[in-house]
Order: sequence, then C-alpha cells, then structure tokens
Amino acid sequence: MSADELSLQAAVARRLPSGLRVLAVVAGVLGALVVSLFSWSLVSPKPAVLLIRTMFDRNWRRVSREMARHVPEGISEVLHEQYLDSSDSAYLDVYYPDRADTARGLPTIVWLHGGAWVSGSKEDVANYLRILASYGFTTVGVGYSLAQAQKYPEPVRQAAAALTYLQQHAERLRVDAERLVLAGDSAGAQIAAQLALLITDADYAAKLGIPAPIRLSELRAVLLHCGGFDLSIKSAKGGMGNGFLRTVMWAYTGSRNYLAMPQVDLASITGRVGADFPPAFVTAGNADPLLPHSLALAEALSDQGADIETLFFPAGYEPALGHEYQFKLDSRAAQLVLSRSVDFLRRKTV
Repeated sequence: MSADELSLQAAVARRLPSGLRVLAVVAGVLGALVVSLFSWSLVSPKPAVLLIRTMFDRNWRRVSREMARHVPEGISEVLHEQYLDSSDSAYLDVYYPDRADTARGLPTIVWLHGGAWVSGSKEDVANYLRILASYGFTTVGVGYSLAQAQKYPEPVRQAAAALTYLQQHAERLRVDAERLVLAGDSAGAQIAAQLALLITDADYAAKLGIPAPIRLSELRAVLLHCGGFDLSIKSAKGGMGNGFLRTVMWAYTGSRNYLAMPQVDLASITGRVGADFPPAFVTAGNADPLLPHSLALAEALSDQGADIETLFFPAGYEPALGHEYQFKLDSRAAQLVLSRSVDFLRRKTV
C-alpha cells in the first residue's frame, strides 16, 4: 500500500465517528498485512509453509490423542537418541515389547513421519509405533530436517544415516539388523521409498549421491501409507491440491521451478522401480488427494514383477477415507490396514 493511499485512508477515517474510525484503522492495517503477505508469497513459500505447519500440527495433536486409546501396556522405549551429530533434527525413538525375547533383536520397522516435507515430527507417529511394537516388532521413529531449514535430498541422506546408526547399535536397541523394514506415511513414505530404491539400485544411488547404508538382503520389506511417489502426477483434488504440492516442493527443493532440477526428477521413483525392489505394501484412502500416486506405484511394481501387496477401496466407499486414514484407529478401515500391515510384515520378516 502506497503512502498516498495510506494518507487518503487516514483522511477518510478522521471524518468518521470514533467507533467507526477504529474499525477503519484496523481494516487498513489488516489490508496492508494481507497485501504484504501476498507479495511475500510471490517470492518465498515461507508464508504458506507457516500456515501449513500450523494446520498440520493442530491436526496431529488431535490424531495422536485418538491413537492413545489404542496403545497397549508393556512397551519399552528409548527416546530421543541422536543418530547424526551434524544435525539438531537427527534424533530417533525406539519401541519394543517388554515380553519379547530380544536376545537377537526383533524385526525392526524404521518409520519416516509425514508432514509434506515441511512439518511433522517423530512424536506424531509415536503412538502408532507403540501399537506396532506390541505385535512383536522393534519400531523406530526417525526425525529428520524439515524444509526450509534443510533442502532435498537431505532427509533421504539423514534416513540413510539412521539405518547405519541402528546397525551400529543394534544389540542395545533390540534391532535385528538383518530384518529391517522401511516404512512411512505421506512425505515419509516418499522418503522411505526413495531410500529403498537407492539400496536396490547402485546406479540410482550414485546419481543421487547417497551410498546405500545397508545390503539389499537386510531390507526385507517396505510399508508405504498414503505417499506421493511421482511429481509429474497431478493431485486428485485438482487445482487446490496441485497448488499445495507446488508450494511444499518449492520449500523442499529451494526452487520454484523444481521439476527442472535433475536431482528432483530422481525423487519420482514410479518409473524407476524394478523387479528387485523390496516386497512392498501400498495403501491409500479412496478420497486421498495422493491416491493416484499409490495406484501408479503399485501398477509399476506389478508390471516389473516385484513383490507387491495393496489395500485400496472402491471409489464409492463410505465413509470416504482421506489422507492418512490409517491413523484413525476408531474406524474399521484403519483397523483393517493395521491388521493387513502386521500380517504382511510378519510374513516378510520371518
């Protein structure tokens, strides 16, 4: 807003009764703020990222409280273990059942949390990991740097470092380093899938510049809930969903023209998977904006002859299942995917 416009507004306000004068001043300040924020958003994704983070964090507090009702007793915890000295975000949490014979470690699920690469934390999925641990697994929630503090592919590099750390401390943390599972939800599913691909494909790892942290034989399976796996696919929600994806990817990559970046192209794994990709379980809700990503990945894995299992729902399924439906454990669908996931993991980690 220009100085002349502000002067005109002030002159108009002086002619109004005192109560209306206050409202006029407030409206002017708010208008200037809106214009400033809009102008800021044209040169930086930060205003939108702050809004997304606020909305996501509020939602996760509610979801975590709902999941708490389903957490059983008898789960041991090792919390906030730093796995990488060079980052103040590189911490992990470990959960395992008290009753288990852990002399040789338990099959271990390493989970990357969601949050559109710009929000979220390992604490968001803590209750879900406690629940999974009760079925006889060691579960690990991995924290990683969020955009814009760090940019792609740093979270993938950090996740690889977490696997190295777990191998080095396997006995103390009740980890069976030869029976590892990579898992994740939403953005975390994308990071987990990308890490699984670089463990599978040495040429891909070289292009990304991240060495495989473990042998392929040690990665028994991947569990991918509601992820985004191909940046060329448009959102099922149309314009609004596509605008959201453009904003978070701008923040994650540091470039508004992120699709032109060679390393970002490597983040789209759907066209790169092969028959050697680890056994995968893929799911998404029928009303999830990212559903096309999961469908395309499942089809690509099937076409390549990979070991793939899925859980999808009819388009008309009611109640409609939105993004991250698996965490709403009061619902039949969430209980179904939990049961199917546990069955899959038990079969692949024997």
